[in-house]
Amino acid sequence: MRSLLLGLVACVFVSALVAAPPAVPHPEKLDAIGPRMQKFVDSDDLSGAVCVIGRKDGIVHESAVGFRDLAAKTHMQKDTLFRIASMTKPITAIGIMILADEGKLSPDDDVAKHLPEFTGQMLLGEKTADSVTLKKPSRPIKLRDLLTHTAGLANYPAGVNDVYTKRNRTLAETTLAVALQPLQFEPGTKWSYSNSSIDTLGRVIEVVSGMSYESFLQKRVFEPLGMTDTAFYPSKEQLARLAVTYGKDKAGKLIVAPNSLMDLPANPKHPIPAGGLISSGADLAKLYQMMLNKGELGGKRIISEKVVAEMTKVQTGDIKTGFVEGMGFGFGWAVVREPKGVTGMLSAGTFGHGGAFGTQGWIDPNQDLFCILLIQRTNLANGDASPMRQALQELAVEAIKK
Repeated sequence: MRSLLLGLVACVFVSALVAAPPAVPHPEKLDAIGPRMQKFVDSDDLSGAVCVIGRKDGIVHESAVGFRDLAAKTHMQKDTLFRIASMTKPITAIGIMILADEGKLSPDDDVAKHLPEFTGQMLLGEKTADSVTLKKPSRPIKLRDLLTHTAGLANYPAGVNDVYTKRNRTLAETTLAVALQPLQFEPGTKWSYSNSSIDTLGRVIEVVSGMSYESFLQKRVFEPLGMTDTAFYPSKEQLARLAVTYGKDKAGKLIVAPNSLMDLPANPKHPIPAGGLISSGADLAKLYQMMLNKGELGGKRIISEKVVAEMTKVQTGDIKTGFVEGMGFGFGWAVVREPKGVTGMLSAGTFGHGGAFGTQGWIDPNQDLFCILLIQRTNLANGDASPMRQALQELAVEAIKK
């Protein structure tokens, strides 16, 4: 009995050691994150925030400040859920690259190889008051153009551009509507942020995999990583934990903003590959930890090391990209080419993505670091350059500096 008890104690001790978060040289900097975010709450810039900092070996900091719902005085919790909007885009790209790993497609494939409706797509030429000239582009668009926002796809036309609020059209229908419009510029020559490009990638996943887009990601990404609070169509329980979104009135006070992406009809048809997910800090930490570990987490490989390298290197050459200076673009990820301004404390090669409601997630392999900022604010001047993002990253980097 004594031996059995000693064995149990030893197992508990070993488990505790395994579960312990990795040490950082300056933990007091991590302790300062909550109070720093609280200042943004006190100044009426945010209702609340959840922050997560991690490394390859696990999370080193989690904090929640402020309120999930100001009117109800419901405090923000670490498991509060957020509309991550365009932070969905790199996850869609991961889905594409899973299929590339399996040899079912290549980033260099013409889009028309998988979606014939793009065959013979024309390029917008000269416009006059009475006419528009169309011409043949120098080459067809490729999957890599969609992945890097360099395809020149048009936005959704009138009558279809409400798909994000009504969810009443399928990916097949919206993709066809885009394919029937002329390209806005020669493929691969410019960068223009494109929701329709990423939604088209979602349709490619459906056609190549034989599964619905959302089912494919659930089976191949969310379930293997244990991302149980990441969903396109949240349950009632999950909606009850969703942070309220706020804008500002003319007096600078926070007011409730429309919750457009979550006002779901009875049978939604469009999961929005370009920005439809809700998620939590803990779930996103698993995804980013997997990327830091070159495609694997907990013995489960999602994508190969080769694919991680391809996704996270600059694929856009010298084309000016992104919403802050010094950026390039990989496959689905924005990539820091030259650290400056809000990225000044990060390394070249850091990759990540922001969302329309101020959320941010950035991964710095050189410093073995990821930073997640979850807020719900509309009409920030520039979410990618927000003072909240900069403050979080500065404290995180200071904490790990030796």
